[in-house]
Amino acid sequence: MHRHLVKSALVAGAALAVLAACGTGGGERTSEARATKAAVPAPREKKPVRGLPGMPPVLDPEDVYAADRPNKLSPVVKDFPSRVYVPNTGSDTVSVIDPKTYEVIETIPVGRQPQHVVPSWDLKTLWVNNNRGHTLTPIDPRTGKAGKAVEVHDPYNLYFTPHGKYALVMASLDRELVFRDPHTMEIEKRVPVSCYGVNHADFSLDGRYFIVSCEFSGELLKVDTEKMKVVGQQRLPFDGAMPQDVKVSPDGKKFYIADMMAHGMWVLDGEKFTEPTLMPTGKGCHGLYVSRDSREMYVSNRGEGTISVFDFTQGKLTEKWQLPDGGSPDMGGVSADGKVLWLSGRYDGEVYAIDTRTGTQLARIPVGDGPHGLAVYPQPGRYSLGHTGIFR
Repeated sequence: MHRHLVKSALVAGAALAVLAACGTGGGERTSEARATKAAVPAPREKKPVRGLPGMPPVLDPEDVYAADRPNKLSPVVKDFPSRVYVPNTGSDTVSVIDPKTYEVIETIPVGRQPQHVVPSWDLKTLWVNNNRGHTLTPIDPRTGKAGKAVEVHDPYNLYFTPHGKYALVMASLDRELVFRDPHTMEIEKRVPVSCYGVNHADFSLDGRYFIVSCEFSGELLKVDTEKMKVVGQQRLPFDGAMPQDVKVSPDGKKFYIADMMAHGMWVLDGEKFTEPTLMPTGKGCHGLYVSRDSREMYVSNRGEGTISVFDFTQGKLTEKWQLPDGGSPDMGGVSADGKVLWLSGRYDGEVYAIDTRTGTQLARIPVGDGPHGLAVYPQPGRYSLGHTGIFR
């Protein structure tokens, strides 16, 4: 009985304590809030990236594309008119499209076989790569006017090192990587390569190395940016491989390499540079373009007229968009607001505008013969790494 009375008293005391806490107007809630607050883990500190000396600091160690958010234009380009510049390899011209009207508003004569239109590192100039004319034609994106061509041998494609110190010419048939002054294009260093058909590249998160695709020998190179030296080389594990565009993942851990003969993307560990694995996307896999929120990548399949959508977080393809009446989607870029994907129709003399939310074709615009590496300009970002617009 005594034990029962003690137990009852304890229960009653606990009940009174609870009532007292309720009567204070929130003592219990305050205690609960404190407990909840203490249970929430502190934000994980992001380790700063030790980038290539002279390179602008990495904004987000987990997203190399953090500067590319919708309409986040640099002060350098914010007043430039929005245009789509289309190099026509067979017509030796650049078609200029007004993206608001989907109409060609000007045709600029350039050198022989223009392959790509490339934004300069400082964002002030567009360089047209006249591959067989052995020149680069500068276009002022503020006025849309072309300047005097500069002699540069075999400029199939053009990139810029992350610190802005060098222009990097992909001399495909010369079998060289040529480091040049980014303004005058004077040669600083030639780097001969043993692979054949160097054409596309992308840089690591820290900018200290880049991966290069060699189209005609089916190989990949790893190049030390500062030393300007090839530090790795491998042949892709597919007979007849023809690697094309290259893009690094937002977290910088993987590189994706489009392959038009393997009909998919190679997934490569850039640091280890071990043998990559193939992810099938579609016939003639060619161009790779990252969405403005860094969540997805649009993959053009030139041989079947489709665009595959790849989700970085899930690590898989989530959609495939079919162009009405087919087509040959090749190279291009995403609009400043992220709503439209622009791609050249390489074998159809046309350009496609595609809604990135639905995959719907918005326009199909006739241009010159053999349209290739078109540039959407301006785009968000602090500086350009080249090609048709790789911005960071």
